[in-house]
Amino acid sequence: MRVLIIKISSMGDIIHTLPAVTDASNAIPNILFDWVVEETFSEILNWHPAIHHIIPINLRFWIKNWYKFSSWKKYHKCITQLKKKEYDVIIDAQGLLKTSLLITCITRGKKHGMDYASAREPISSWMYHNQYYINTNQHAVERIRQLFSLSLQYPAPSYIGKYNINHLFPLQKSNPPYLIFFHSTTKSKKHWPEFNWNIIAQYAINAGYCIKLPFWSKNEEFRANRLATLCSKKIITLPKMTLKEIALQISGATAVISVDTGLSHLTAALDCPNITLYGPTNPKLIGTYGHNQVTLQSSTKKMKHLTPIQVWKAFQKI
Repeated sequence: MRVLIIKISSMGDIIHTLPAVTDASNAIPNILFDWVVEETFSEILNWHPAIHHIIPINLRFWIKNWYKFSSWKKYHKCITQLKKKEYDVIIDAQGLLKTSLLITCITRGKKHGMDYASAREPISSWMYHNQYYINTNQHAVERIRQLFSLSLQYPAPSYIGKYNINHLFPLQKSNPPYLIFFHSTTKSKKHWPEFNWNIIAQYAINAGYCIKLPFWSKNEEFRANRLATLCSKKIITLPKMTLKEIALQISGATAVISVDTGLSHLTAALDCPNITLYGPTNPKLIGTYGHNQVTLQSSTKKMKHLTPIQVWKAFQKI
């Protein structure tokens, strides 16, 4: 059986889909998955053994630059490639209108997705041949696992989902031990104040840990460097890395402390102990999922009201 998955972004959403792929590959012998995904995140899909073919796209860029002929040319090339194959099952796990119109509609095969009451953007459900009700009051991982089980007609497993990528990155704690702080995210309301990062860094250093700080943008680099000035020998600003390189760093960490970002979900997929801090978003629905995961949410939904002592006590428990 050949199946096409449409789950384009974001990093967290893509990682949340991996347990469903594991379920299906365990339930159906010889199943092969192709996956349409934003090129930025395509590296992750290479790590799962059931992913046969990856179709990278740049839909965000094309939509942003819709008025340019070059964007339409690249989009046309992508859909021409998609039209060449006919699939037994197409699962649109994105549930967005733009994805359904620009990608799902032009694929060949029976299309499956969430129904009007379940999809993130209800109108997207009109593009599917088979629509399924999925209870929205549960974690995203479980919602997608149910969608796959209904689309592919196998019983949904009752055990916790398995990402099936950690075999490539076995946890090997380093000496001296270190923590990783994922201190940056795209939305400012999800940031934890730098003052609080300073305090938690001092707690960690006093307990004998080094700290590693990644960055991806200039602003994030400036923040990392400001934190590193606390103790230049104990706080290391990492260079820019590929996703595989950062996964290797995670596998060597004693634990991770992070804000709500895609890399916190990558940490969960690798089974590394992880404390993720949440303000406005609900971790019960889209938080880190898996073993050794602790989520802390501010009672006021504001990140500044999560205190360093709360975070450190949670760290000590894991």
